[in-house]
Amino acid sequence: MSCSADLAPHLGNVSAAEYICNKFTDSNFAINNTYLLFSAYFVFMMQCGFAMLCAGAVRKKNTNNIMLINAMNAVVGAISYYLFGFAFAFGQPSNKFIGKHFFALKDIPSESSYMDYSNFLYQWTFAIAAAGITSGSIAERTHFSACLIYSFFLTGFVYPVLSHWYWSPDGWANPCRGPGALLFSSGVIDFAGSGVVHMVGGIAGFWGALIEGPRIGRFIDGYNYKPRGHNPALSLLGTFVLWFGWYGFNPGSFLIINKTYGASGSFYGQWSAVGRTAVTTTLSGTAAGLTMIIVKKFLTGSWGYLVDACNGMLGGFVAITSGCSVVEPWAAIICGIVSALVLLWLNMLSEKFKFDDPLEAAQLYGGCGTLGLLFTSLFAKKEFVNEVYGERPGGRPYGVYMGGGGNLFAAHIVAILVNIGWVSATMVPLFFLLKHLNLLRVSLEDELHGMDMTQHEGPRMLIEW
Repeated sequence: MSCSADLAPHLGNVSAAEYICNKFTDSNFAINNTYLLFSAYFVFMMQCGFAMLCAGAVRKKNTNNIMLINAMNAVVGAISYYLFGFAFAFGQPSNKFIGKHFFALKDIPSESSYMDYSNFLYQWTFAIAAAGITSGSIAERTHFSACLIYSFFLTGFVYPVLSHWYWSPDGWANPCRGPGALLFSSGVIDFAGSGVVHMVGGIAGFWGALIEGPRIGRFIDGYNYKPRGHNPALSLLGTFVLWFGWYGFNPGSFLIINKTYGASGSFYGQWSAVGRTAVTTTLSGTAAGLTMIIVKKFLTGSWGYLVDACNGMLGGFVAITSGCSVVEPWAAIICGIVSALVLLWLNMLSEKFKFDDPLEAAQLYGGCGTLGLLFTSLFAKKEFVNEVYGERPGGRPYGVYMGGGGNLFAAHIVAILVNIGWVSATMVPLFFLLKHLNLLRVSLEDELHGMDMTQHEGPRMLIEW
């Protein structure tokens, strides 16, 4: 019996060939959509990692407070990103769907690939990751209400506008725009967000911690007293959960996996680049963690504290996030080594200037995120850039050290300056306004007794204690 006869009940007015082609198309969409959704689930798990990392790094008296803040980052961020953030991030003036669906996703046509439900979920997980970073910088001394306010503002406006510039089809820094519209004929290669996500959270955290000032007793008469977190095991658990989530964060940023590079039927395609991206992510984080403990041993005579190794690994993951898809594995190792050295230097600088960040989040995410953008502009490989972003007539700029000229480097310098300027221009006024309204920093009594007791459980906890 012929194939046409088998398919006859299903064909309707289409030919057998067209029917089979449509089925392959359906399968392709299903595979890519499933890949994106599972990547979103991986990245969402990073919220658990942030929570454990914060819980382990703060003192016991503030554990409930910081855990609740992390929970609210996801909760508030979902509402804020749904109402405002997603439209700011991916709304396009020329998009015929935006006028009708500015605030919500309901009934958005499926052919708008940047506006579907799966992409919303994935992009939301990135937005709340930025808010989670800021929470660490201002831990142990910030009003809970202030955390709700900044989280809503960061996920609904600050982060989405910046992500639009780099990742939306008409963003001015997007490397996928038309050749004549590219910044320095290149655009900015921030593949998974060293700048878009990590710099945003780190810079916001820097300003919050600076405006609030250090915790009570942190710097006394020239003595640097750095309180240790109450549970290093939670810090390690948080680090490994974040590491796990990074496999959705970086490889997942391809958005689709079923794409062939070159001739149809080739064994080499986007799935190969996904695997390479997972490897570069792994090597950068591990090289950074190893570098951190070796340098600590050299400087202090000891192997350092567990949290030092954890933050070293995270710094390596942050730095490679920008160029994870376009650099060689050997370059990722260099990235990790340098990121650990940068983090160590920034931590020493912060102590010199009496800057207090309980989780080193501003230094780790802001500093290593900046390094990530610079590193990509130096080591991006021509072949990988063309695969991931598509070839252009006359070629695409790529890494300086790989022979690609200075255009990509120039674009990334502009990106770094713009990121710092945008986040500072939006978050500094917010933090000062909260301070002026006495909504930013808790009272002396609250800070000394711990916010678990004074802001969350109150008299009942006093009785239990």
